[in-house]
Amino acid sequence: MLQALHRSGGALGGQVALSTGTGPAGYIGRRLARRLGIPIDRARRGFRVDIVHDAETMQWRRRFDDGSELISVFRPVGRYPDGHWLESTGPARMKLAVELDDGGWRWRLRGVEVRGVPLPLFLFPRTDAYKRIEDGGRYRFAVAFSLFPFGELLRYEGALHAVPADAAVTDERVAS
Repeated sequence: MLQALHRSGGALGGQVALSTGTGPAGYIGRRLARRLGIPIDRARRGFRVDIVHDAETMQWRRRFDDGSELISVFRPVGRYPDGHWLESTGPARMKLAVELDDGGWRWRLRGVEVRGVPLPLFLFPRTDAYKRIEDGGRYRFAVAFSLFPFGELLRYEGALHAVPADAAVTDERVAS
């Protein structure tokens, strides 16, 4: 299912859990969530991700049940195991390596640019993101951001199910 989503696209839906840190980590996490368009006013939200492709890129459109969206465009560079993905989300572009981990994938941040300016990785929150398919076909994922010395800033995670093809977003509807 992971390879099929990345090769052919599709849609996933379900519930996600959202959390921020406490103290200074919570303050930074709430600011990060606002910048990314992630609603954190409730601990759980309905969630859907539509994955579409064109000849050179893959788009992930993540939608929360309050209408908030987080859109990323991924461009592959090279092939596994030596290649990587470039993920563009808003003004940030991240270079991500893929590591196979316990039957799933784990993203490893290898570089960051904001508005075209390379940033040292120590200035950017550490990103821990993984995805795998569980028994029963659910898509399990987690994305967490942390920053030394504050700890975990923001996390969202869930176990999603495939949305039938007739309910998936088409390229034409995404482009509009």
